[in-house]
Formats: sequence, C-alpha cells, structure tokens
Amino acid sequence: MGKGGQNYGRSENLGDNCEPKGDGYAPWSKDVKECEEKYQVNRVYGLSNDDAEKRRQIYGFNELEKHDGPSIFKLILDQFNDTLVRILLAAAVISFVLAWYDGDEGGEMGITAFVEPLVIFLILIVNAIVGVWQENNAEKALEALKEIQSENATVIRGGRKISNLPAKELVPGDIVELRVGDKVPADMRVISLISSTLRLEQGSLTGESEAVSKTTKAVAEDVDIQGKKCMVFAGTTVVNGNCISLVTQTGMNTEIGKVHSQIHEASQGDDDTPLKKKLNEFGEALTAIIGVICALVWLINVKYFLSWEFVDGWPRNFQFSFEKCTYYFEIAVALAVAAIPEGLPAVITTCLALGTRKMAAKNALVRKLPSVETLGCTTVICSDKTGTLTTNQMAVSKLVAMGSKANAVRSFDVEGTSYDPLDGKIQNWQEGQLDCNLQMIAKIAAICNDADVEEAGHDKSGHYVANGMPTEAALKVLVEKMGLTNEIVSATSSGYDGVLRCCNTWNKIEERIATLEFDRDRKSMGVIVSSRTGKKSLLVKGAVETLLERSSFVQLLDGSITKLDQSSRAAILESLHEMSTSALRVLGFAYKDDLPEFATYNGSEDHPAHELLLNPANYSSIESQLVFVGLVGLRDPPRKEVPQAIEDCRTAGIRVMVITGDNKNTAEAICREIGIFGQHENISSKSLTGKEFMELSSCDKETHLNQSGGLLFSRAEPRHKQEIVRLLKDLGEVVAMTGDGVNDAPALKLADIGIAMGIAGTEVAKEASDMVLADDNFSTIVSAVGEGRSIYNNMKAFIRYMISSNIGEVASIFLTAALGIPEGLIPVQLLWVNLVTDGPPATALGFNPPDKDIMKKPPRRSDDSLISAWILFRYLVIGAYVGIATVGVFIIWYTHSSFLGIDLSQDGHSLVSYSQLANWGQCHTWQNFSVSPFTAGTQVIKFDNPCDYFHQTGKIKAMTLSLSVLVAIEMFNSLNALSEDGSLLTMPPWVNPWLLLAMSVSFGLHFLILYVPFLAQIFGIVPLSLNEWLLVLAVALPVILIDEVLKFVGRCTSGIRTSGARRQPKHKTE
Repeated sequence: MGKGGQNYGRSENLGDNCEPKGDGYAPWSKDVKECEEKYQVNRVYGLSNDDAEKRRQIYGFNELEKHDGPSIFKLILDQFNDTLVRILLAAAVISFVLAWYDGDEGGEMGITAFVEPLVIFLILIVNAIVGVWQENNAEKALEALKEIQSENATVIRGGRKISNLPAKELVPGDIVELRVGDKVPADMRVISLISSTLRLEQGSLTGESEAVSKTTKAVAEDVDIQGKKCMVFAGTTVVNGNCISLVTQTGMNTEIGKVHSQIHEASQGDDDTPLKKKLNEFGEALTAIIGVICALVWLINVKYFLSWEFVDGWPRNFQFSFEKCTYYFEIAVALAVAAIPEGLPAVITTCLALGTRKMAAKNALVRKLPSVETLGCTTVICSDKTGTLTTNQMAVSKLVAMGSKANAVRSFDVEGTSYDPLDGKIQNWQEGQLDCNLQMIAKIAAICNDADVEEAGHDKSGHYVANGMPTEAALKVLVEKMGLTNEIVSATSSGYDGVLRCCNTWNKIEERIATLEFDRDRKSMGVIVSSRTGKKSLLVKGAVETLLERSSFVQLLDGSITKLDQSSRAAILESLHEMSTSALRVLGFAYKDDLPEFATYNGSEDHPAHELLLNPANYSSIESQLVFVGLVGLRDPPRKEVPQAIEDCRTAGIRVMVITGDNKNTAEAICREIGIFGQHENISSKSLTGKEFMELSSCDKETHLNQSGGLLFSRAEPRHKQEIVRLLKDLGEVVAMTGDGVNDAPALKLADIGIAMGIAGTEVAKEASDMVLADDNFSTIVSAVGEGRSIYNNMKAFIRYMISSNIGEVASIFLTAALGIPEGLIPVQLLWVNLVTDGPPATALGFNPPDKDIMKKPPRRSDDSLISAWILFRYLVIGAYVGIATVGVFIIWYTHSSFLGIDLSQDGHSLVSYSQLANWGQCHTWQNFSVSPFTAGTQVIKFDNPCDYFHQTGKIKAMTLSLSVLVAIEMFNSLNALSEDGSLLTMPPWVNPWLLLAMSVSFGLHFLILYVPFLAQIFGIVPLSLNEWLLVLAVALPVILIDEVLKFVGRCTSGIRTSGARRQPKHKTE
C-alpha cells in the first residue's frame, strides 16, 4: 500500500475536511448520519475528485503493502549460517590454498590436487541453491492474499456514478455501491440498503459457516469482528442484495490488511524444525570435538616440524620445517573432512522427499520438506471446525412433519453430510408413499428456493457443489431424498439429466410467477406459483416463530386443514426447541391457497396485483392466514471419518483443540458429536470464546491450555488463533494447525506445521501452509503423523549409521597421527566415502518398515536427543574398531607377508619393521635401506629413491587396502543400523531389500574407482588381488559381531535406562 500504511490514522486537515482518526474511530458503533459527518461526505454527491486526491496523498493507495523480502545475496549468505557448512567451507579454502602451494613448490598441480576443494565447493553451492529456492517461496502467501482483493468498484464521485473505478484508488470517505456477486473492495460502513436484505459470505475471513445478514444499525463498540453487522470487509463477497456503503478503512488498515501483517510477522519468526535444531546442536558439538582432536594431532606431531635446544634452562635455536608443518596441517584438514558427514544433508533431503511421495499417495501434499519430520513429534493439533472437521456443506439432519392430529408431529432423521443426493437416506421412510403433508413440504422446499446443486467435474473427488445459499441447496437435496409419489412419477416425463430430478419435476408441476424476497423483519421468503389448472398458491419458508405468528391453520397428514390451536402450536415449538438446543438451524414451511388479489395474476407488470409486489412493506400482509405444514433442522455436519481420527489421536497421545470463528453452541454440539468432548461431560472450563480466553491472565491462559483432553475456542479471530499457537509453542508443544480460510493464514504460518485444505482452502491458506490436504480430510492428518513418526525413526537409523562411520574415520586419522605412520586415507578418499559410498545405504535405511505400534506410543519430545549416551558409547566402540582396522591393515601390508593364513607376498613388495614405519620421516638417515619394485594390477611400481616407499607412490597399495576396509566395514555397519537394539537374527537384512541393493551399488561404485584407471589415478588407489580382498573381508566382518554383543548388552539394560529417562522431569513442567 506504499505510504498509506505509514500515514493512515493521523489526524490531518485537508482544507475544511476533518479526517477520522483511523483505528481510534469505530464507525460500526455510530449511526449513519454521524459517520457521514465524520468523513465529511454526502451519500448522494460523494467525494469530489480533488477531495479524493488529497485523501489519497495522505492514505496512499488501497492496496496491500509489498514487504521487501531478503535479497538474493542475503539469502545466499544465510545458507552459510550453519556450523557444519562453515567447517566445510574452511576445510575447502585451506585445501585449495595447500593444493595451490604444493603446485607452486613443484608438486602435482594437476586435477588430483584440486578434486577435494572443488568437490566441497560443489556440495556447498548445491546446498545454497536448494536453500535459496525454498526461502524464496516463503513470501508467496502474501502475494496470494493480494489476489483476494477486488479490482474495480462502483463509486459515487462528484455526484456521478463511476462504474469501473480501480479499487486501489478508493479512499476513506468514498461512497460505494455493492451488488450481488461483488467482491468488497475495502472495509466499509453500510449506510443504506437498496434491496430489502443484504447478505455476505465472509467465512474465509471470520470462520462463520453461513452467509451473514448485514444492516445499517449501529452496534456496540467492543464487539468482535463477527458482531460488526453494519460493516462489510475487504475480500468478502455479496451473495444477496444491494447496498450503499461508506469506505472507512483502506489498504493495510482493513481486516484483510491486518491478516497480511500477521502473516508477515509470523513468517519472520519461522522456527527451526526439531531435527534442524538437533543437527545444529550436533554441529556445534562436532566443532568443539574437531578442534580438540586437531589440537591433539598437532601437539603429538609438533616435534616433527618444530625443534629447539635448551641453553641455560631456556629454549634456544628453534628449527621450523614449513613443509612438515603444512603436511600435518593437511592431516588436520583431512580430520575435519572425516568428522563432517558431508552426505547427511543430501540423504536427509532424499529421505524426506521419499516420505512426501508416500504422503502424497495418502492425499497429504507436503510443500516444505522438513514438515515431514516435524509431523512425527506433533503433540497438539489445533483444528479449524468449518470445512475441516465438518464438510462445510449444509445438510438437513431432521425433518418434522405434522401427524394425524393437530397436536401430533412426526419426526424423521435424515442421513448425509454433503450435497450429494445419494449420500444417506431418510430413516423409516417409505419410497414413493408421500402423504399430502410430506408432498407439500417437498413442494415448498423445491420451489421456494433459488439455489442449485451440480456435480463438480469428474475428478477423483467427485464432489457436489452448491450455487446459491447453502441452506437452500440443502433443502433441495432433502427433496431428492424424499423422492416423488408413484402417481407423480408416472404422470410426468422429463428429459432432465441433472442432479435435482425431483426438484425439477415440482417446478414443472407448479410454475413460479412471483417472488417475495427474504427480509430481516419478517424473516421469511415467499413465492407465488401457478398450477397447470391456473390455481394460484403462496409457498413460504422462514423462521418458525415468525411463520407461526402469521399462520392460522395447520395441515395434517392426510392433507386436511385444521385450526392452529394452542396445543398444536406447543407441539411445533417443542420440536423447534429440541432442534435448536442441538445447534441446528431450523426453518419452517407454510402455504396459502386463498389469494383473491392474485387469482388472475400471471407475472405481467400491467396487472393491478403487481403493484403490491413492488413494495416489500406489503409482504407481511400477503403472507398472513398461512397454513403451517412442517419444519426442518439443518447443520454443517461433521465428516464421517472424523470421530475415529479423533480417537486415533487420543491413542497416539496427541491432543486436539478446535479453534473456530463459528458460534459457541454450534461448535460445542459438533465437538460432542465427534468425540472431542463426552456426550454428558461438563465443558464449562474447556469451552471458551476467543474473547474470553484473551481476557484471562497469562498464568490462567497457560493453566487453561495445559488441561488434559480436548479444548474448544469459538468466535475466534485471527489474532486469537495466533496467540493460542504461540502460547502452546512456549509451553513446549509441537503444534500442527489446520485451516482453510484467510483468517487461518497467520496461525498456519506461525505453527510448527501449518496444514491447509486442498478443496475448500483459499490460496492464501495454501501458500501459508507447510502441507495441503488434497481431500480436506482430518483423518489424513493422522495418517500423515504416523508416516512422519516412521520417517523420523528411519532418519535416526541412517544418522546413527553415518555418524558412526565418521567416528571411525576420525579414529583412523587420529591413530595414524598418534602412531606417526604415513597417512592411510587422503581427504579426497574420505569425501568419496562420505558422499558416494555411504549415501545409498543411508538412503535405503529410510525404507525400513514402520513399527506396528507406531501410533500407539506417545509423541516423542521435541528435545529428545538424536543419540542417547548408550548409543554414543556403542558407536565410539564401533568407531574405535574402524580406526584400528583401517590403520591395522595399512600396518599389516608393510610389516607382514601373511595374515590369518592369507598370503600377502605375491605382489613382491618389501617388508619393513614397525619401528621403521613409525619413524618413516627419518628414512633418509637409514644406512643400506632399499626396496624392491612391486606389482599393482597391471602396473609395476619402481623407486628411484627408496624413501618414496612411504610417500604417495609407495603407499598406494596400503592406502587402497585401508580405503577398501573402510568401505566394507561401513557396508556391514549399515546392517547393524537396521534396528537400534534388535539383533540381525530377529531383523534379518531382507526385511529391507532396498538396503541389500544399496550395499551392492556402493560396492559397485568402489569397484568402479578401483578398476577404471582414470578414476583410480584421481583417488590415488590401485586394483586389489583376490588374497588382498580376503584380507579386507577378514578385517571388516568382525564389526557385525562387535555390535551384536553391544546390542545384547543394550537389550539386557534397556529397562534400567528407560526408568532413568522417565525419572527426568519433562521440559514443560520445568
């Protein structure tokens, strides 16, 4: 809205104009004349063009502000605001500098030296691109909100009516005409009605399930948004009637503008998901550990590059070797590369993406990948009522007809929750046997009705939609369920192929020739119809009380008419009371055959009776002396599958809270029906309006939200929803919020996971959400939570696997440095293992089958550790073995001609003692030291300088053995990760065939770099013989036996560890 957002609300003088004081002025509480005076405008003349321009200079255009999102450069920088990424970046820069330095010093300046830094940079670039793409989508909710705004308006300016003034040019004080179908362009005060009635559909803003009647009468200043009956709000739609309105608020000061601001504020405070927080904590811990280990490596090896003599007790004659210093610096870099699970972000993304595909098959469309994991620890679902727990389709649930006596009534329960005429039937109903009383009810419901129902396409949902008032559409569906008498069916033939066959038949039997529009005073609608014989009748529907006041007779079961006495009136009112207390909306039906003024009327404007119809004041007298025939109860019914879904939530330890804009009685009745509350439970402390909740003290709010079981908040405004979600998050809950309207968008954005409705949901709600339900079905959320829990368990499996692998790599490099032997693994090899070789098994662990009781356990706490103390100990043991095995096989090749009966001397390499290997740096001082050439695959490796035997060329076979042992151990270790404590005997590898396939792929990739010469050169390795492979397997396989022993100990001590964990206080109670 530009500068309007800043200036609106200031009291400034424009010539003689005294402008309203923005938010401090409540036009809904003032009468029309006072509002006109306040805004210095005349409803007939409107504002002059000069006046309008002056006001626009102050208030700006009537449009929503464009919040400048973070720049692309800022988004890119934000991607590097992560501990793991920063360590990786530092390692890449150092690797690049060292590679460049080696080249300048005469070393290898080829591709090999730069592979490592280039690969790390590539990882960081891909990570940044994905992050920027996700962040860029965040502001789309605000853009979608702008599409709700009206584009044009009919305005009176300078005494002239301008039909298509761009809505953005409206200013406070403009006089606007609204007609049926118009989208309201700004918040406005209704100053006069052109039609007898005015109704608006504002459910997407306020959460109300029915269209709302508007009036010109002032209301109290402190009413909530639903109570402002004389105001119309930007973005809502006129469904009935015409009016003249006065613009009071524009742009960001409208109710929809406030929602826009709330979405923006909520998007600024996006919290990290539980998993992201844990990974950040892990990254910080890893930084400290890497720092300590790097320092230890340098301290252990400082004697190799820095030496001195003590003279007079003081160190003197320092000698520093820059070459050796950079060598050990490279080891430190290799350590950093080994410690960081570079493949973890990619594997997590892949696993979450696979999870989204599974969820999509269950109608849950995930828009933001981390939401999949967040679902798994959801503790509270805050659900909207209208359209989420209910169908958002009005349906008749009770039909009351007159009996055989005047004081007797018949009651029928009507099934069905949608506009589908085949959805449910009328209980205890005899097809084709409608008595005269039921025929009259069907006729009135079908003809005194302006709605239509049609099937919405032939897509998967195959749902029916209403055109017109929802209550009238529900009446037409009732007529279809009632059917026709056999006589009428045989007497009429129809080529009609629509949904409403019975209604179409009634409209053919009786032709509608005049309409007495609904108005708020008489609370009824009437139509005059002409039968095929020319007989005229008046058919009326409306509020039961007002129809009874104007009725003198009642029609009985057989069609006979008797006087409406006190006893029959009492019977009807008792049925009305019974339905009203069940939160049903009740409509009555009546008719009149005695119409002397209209006996010859045929709809012609020249007929004398037409004059009577032009003045709505005559409608009450025309609708008098009526014959009452029956009544119906309507409601927005709950979805069939919701009660079971609520029960499933209770079993899974998830609380359900209903937050709705609808009225309290209706919401309470629905909550009892779906199982949020018991049928006879006292809910006085569990059901509050939004306003009542906001009036509580902070302490009382927390106490209220901490109650066990379900809660209900009715008449809730957007700010109430946000406050509830914010408080729940502060209490340590992980909150999922569902909704479909504009009013839900800020809370959807603020919640840990926002869930929008795919069919009934507005674009604003969808854009603000993390997940969209394709079928608008609450039970789909429960399925998605189960899937989220399963995915989290699998992610824990592969995170444990990858971290244990990295511990092994760190142990290997640390042992190498501690023992002083040549490095057995170089950074580019470690990168290959972390990114490529470990990737497929880690991803395959995401396909582990879910536990059968996954939805019978309480949700995990969001602060539960990814790795418990016992699991850490286990993987430190495994890691220590990986280090010993990789370093051990390196030493074995140099010092042994055979191991465990496996002959290693076939390649002809020279053996050295362990002492020589540990002091290889002193090689040039050894007397008579020589080495023989040895074979590696098809090549023969020779040495001009025998000391090269301990450098890149000479140690190439030993390095290959170390790398192969590392790969093999990590493949076998992936089998250990199938279950946290379960033995491979109870959970064999074939429960997850994908893992076996992934192991094959990883071994295949390892063979690829071994046996393709170009790749072998890049990675500094050579092909191995059969005996050397036997050595690799002999050293690698014990990792399974070691972890089986640790798992056995874990199972034996699980009871002790679990009870210890339970004794710890929960986060919330702290």
